[in-house]
Amino acid sequence: MLNKVCPKLPMRSKTVTKDFYIEKLGFKVAGTGDYPDYLMLSKDEIEIHFFLFPDLKPKENYGQIYLRVSEIEKEFELADLKKACYKPLVTKPWGQKEFSVLDPDNNLLTFGESV
Repeated sequence: MLNKVCPKLPMRSKTVTKDFYIEKLGFKVAGTGDYPDYLMLSKDEIEIHFFLFPDLKPKENYGQIYLRVSEIEKEFELADLKKACYKPLVTKPWGQKEFSVLDPDNNLLTFGESV
């Protein structure tokens, strides 16, 4: 039985990634261990893992995840999120309200809610 999925995304800097997700997206550190090459962050029911990849070239990174949310307008209104927005909040023809954000390593996070 499958219970949960935790996507793993590359990061060049643990500090930069951690600051971005905590300050801009409202995540917090998950787990009790602190690993030099690994980071686990969570928010509500979502958990994302990151692995250190110092040679990552952001323009060549195609990491992406789709996050289903409720109250998408509240997520979009987070303090500095609009500045980080890659694609603004719009309603798509397939019945989803969505917006997308690129993290410092060019991982694409798309947030969506059914209309």
